[in-house]
This record gives sequence, structure tokens and C-alpha cells, in this order.
Amino acid sequence: MPGLLSPLTRAVTYTRWLHLLVGAIVPIVCAMVYPGLVDPTPGDWALIAVLPVPLVLAAALAPSMRRAEGLQARLMLFPGPHARVRSDEDPGVSAAPSASWTDRARTGAWMVLRMEAGLAVALVSGQLMALSLSLTGAAAGDPDTADPLLEVPGTGWGYALLVPVPVLVLLAVVAAAGSLMAQAARRLLGPSVRERLSELEERTERLLERNRIAQELHDSLGHALTLAVVQAGAARAAADPEFTDRALEAIEETGRAALEDLEQVLLMLRDTGRPAGPRPALGQADRLLESARSSGARVDAEVTGPLEDVPGPISREGYRMLQEALTNVLRHAGPVDVRVRIAVEQARLRLEVRNPLAGAASAAGAGGGRGLRGIRERAALLGGEARAGQDGGWWQVRVDLPLR
Repeated sequence: MPGLLSPLTRAVTYTRWLHLLVGAIVPIVCAMVYPGLVDPTPGDWALIAVLPVPLVLAAALAPSMRRAEGLQARLMLFPGPHARVRSDEDPGVSAAPSASWTDRARTGAWMVLRMEAGLAVALVSGQLMALSLSLTGAAAGDPDTADPLLEVPGTGWGYALLVPVPVLVLLAVVAAAGSLMAQAARRLLGPSVRERLSELEERTERLLERNRIAQELHDSLGHALTLAVVQAGAARAAADPEFTDRALEAIEETGRAALEDLEQVLLMLRDTGRPAGPRPALGQADRLLESARSSGARVDAEVTGPLEDVPGPISREGYRMLQEALTNVLRHAGPVDVRVRIAVEQARLRLEVRNPLAGAASAAGAGGGRGLRGIRERAALLGGEARAGQDGGWWQVRVDLPLR
């Protein structure tokens, strides 16, 4: 029983009722002009329901009508701040103007449905309320208090027990009609295919942007922390004041660069309107190589071809891939011999980072963690390819990117 009565305690039931009654305004106003509301016959009511249809369909051609109907439906047909039981579920009703003839047709169908359903609910509401008043009058000895279609025969106090029945029936009708109208609103005012695709594209763009920012932080901060850990360990093992000074200087420089990268990412997240600083590119690869050397690694680097001719996006992503490859070497193999090759050819950019395998520790790190996965993802987004694996006694990372 409480489950059956629960719709009667929800505010949204009554806002839906009001939404339906508002839909009856247009046919009732038109009926005041023709055929009139004085003793209308059933035929007159049928005419009243049909006459405003062309007017409503013409109004639905205006793109803003879909927006207006969508906002009303969101506010009055679904639980929200006005409801005792709130729902955070998306109502599935669009509030955008019509962008196609299909949107206009669906809006017209909705407006006609709302008008006809509103008129029917208004008539039922009037009749049931009149019946309840007539039962009250019959209980008091005056059955002519109202004039419902269903006449109350006779008088007597027994009719007092029947007074709530029409009201309960009315509330049940209103609850059912409101629920059906909410479902119809989702179908007729729901997002179009174009809107769904647009929303999906925006969501995909947001996810890609979040993934890119996460990758930037992983590469930059991971590189800085790895270098700091390796350099601090090497300085402690060396017990040489001069080496310790160089290690601390390298840690300071690496940390400062990481802070600059972090500040750029935070500027993008805050969306302050200030332009973020330029992201590092392959032209600054020497900074990465020197950082690796300061950690004790013996880096043999070879750069061929004009790095300045590499397009900006490819150069920036290439810098991050080189950074991650060097970070993996220091993290898993330590300060070992590293061979770096950067070749700019006519239509390709080739990166190669090789280091000798350092036993079980290096093999465990070569299993393709987040760093290597990030390199492959960056290369794939640029239309290139990245491969990592053993080559004899060496571990190598090779990246091949198209320049056009």
C-alpha cells in the first residue's frame, strides 16, 4: 500500500499535473473564440481538440520552440530541486534549438501530444472534482452543488464516505499521465543523432585531453624523480664532495625543469586565459642527454639531419618519447652505457635508445610498463610505430614517425 501511495507524496507528480494543464491553455483559448464554451457538446469538444493543431504545428517550426519545450519538460516532468526525492539521473531531454526538419517534426508531435493530453487531463480533472463536490453536496442534502456528467442520485450521509474516491482516482490518473508524458518527452525531445554524436565527440576530446595531461605529468615528473633518485644514490656511494656537488646541481636543474612543466600543465587545467609556455621539443634534447650523463650514465649520442625542420607536434612528442626511454634506462638498468640515435630523414624521424641488459632487474623493467605503453600510444597517434625489445645483449627502443 505505501508503494501505491508514494506517487501522491512526490512533488514531481503535481508539477507534471501543472505541466499537463498548461498544455490545455491553447485549445481552451481557441474554444473561447469558436465554438464557445457554453454548453459544449461532445462534437464541440472534438472540434476544440482539432482546431488548434495547425497553429501548434506552425509554432513548432520555430527552432526555439524545441528549446522552450525541453526546458519546461526538464523542470516539470522530472525530479529535481523541487522534488522531495531528488534524482541525479540525466532526464534524457534536449534543451537545444531545432537543427533539422526531423527535430521540428518531433517537436511538433510533442506539442500536439502535450496539447491533447493536457486537454484530456483538464476535462477529467474538472469532472472528477465536480463529482467530489456533488457527493459532498449530496451528503449535506444538496446534490446540485456541482453539475458533473455522472449525476449523484438522491441524498444522504452515506455519500460522505465516497467523497475522497474521485479525488484518489484523479490523483492516480494524474500520476499515470505524468509518467507517460515523461517517457514521451524522452522519445520526442531526446537528443537527436547529431547531438549524440556531438556529445560523444566532446566526451572523447575531454578523455583524450585528460590522458595527454596525465602522460605529460608521468613523463616529466617521472623523469625528474628517477634522475634525482639515481643521482642521490650515486653521490652517496661515491662519497666524493666534488661529485656530490655536481649531483646536487643536476638534481636542482632537473627539478626546476620539472616544475616548469608542472606549471604549464596547471595553467591548462585552470584555464586562466594565460598562454601556457612552449613545450620542450627535440631541439632541447641535449638537456635530457646531459641529465642522464650527470646521473652517471655514459651516453653516446648521434644526431643527423635538421631537427629544426621537424614539425612542432612531432618534435614535442619525440622529446617526450626520448625522455621516457632514457628514464626507463636509468630506472631499470641504472647508470650504464646508453646509445642514442636521432635521425631526421626526408620523410621520417627515427629515434633509437639502446642500453645493455643488466640481468633480472632490467628484464623485469622491460616488460612493457606504463612508460613503454605511453611511447607506443604517442607514436600511434602520430601515425608512426614504436618497438621495444631485446637485440642480442642490448635492450632497445626504436621509434619511427612520419614527418608528413
